[in-house]
Amino acid sequence: MIKTTLKIEGMMCSMCEAHINDVIRKAVPGAKKVSSSHTKGEASFLSEEAVDEKLLKNAVAATGYTCLSVVSEPYEKKGWFR
Repeated sequence: MIKTTLKIEGMMCSMCEAHINDVIRKAVPGAKKVSSSHTKGEASFLSEEAVDEKLLKNAVAATGYTCLSVVSEPYEKKGWFR
């Protein structure tokens, strides 16, 4: 699994978070655990493979927000037992 985190400028409320979550789900059909935080100014999701950074930036820009950065990193589920 890959965790992708986007820094987004322009989110002001929980409705903005919902818009960004919808954009991510449409741009990345296999996205899981999509979440956004207007207070942190970021959104994140999990996917099976790395997602094209340009695709994400363009999808976010089309909604009127600004995607400042996209960071993808391997994700390992953290559990009680390692």
